[in-house]
Amino acid sequence: MYFGGSIGLIALGAILAFAVQDRLAGVDLVAVGYICMAAGALGIVLSLVINGQRDRGARRDELPPR
Repeated sequence: MYFGGSIGLIALGAILAFAVQDRLAGVDLVAVGYICMAAGALGIVLSLVINGQRDRGARRDELPPR
């Protein structure tokens, strides 16, 4: 999951938690919304960590001259 998917999960969670006033039997939409927002936030953090580790590899300025 990258930034786009994470932002989408946060947006979907916010809509479920704050904008939907419908009731489903056995489903708490507010809790589902908060879970989606937490998963989206975790996805953004993990994307940043993975991209940070990828950038630590051999950079062009660290390579020996040709």
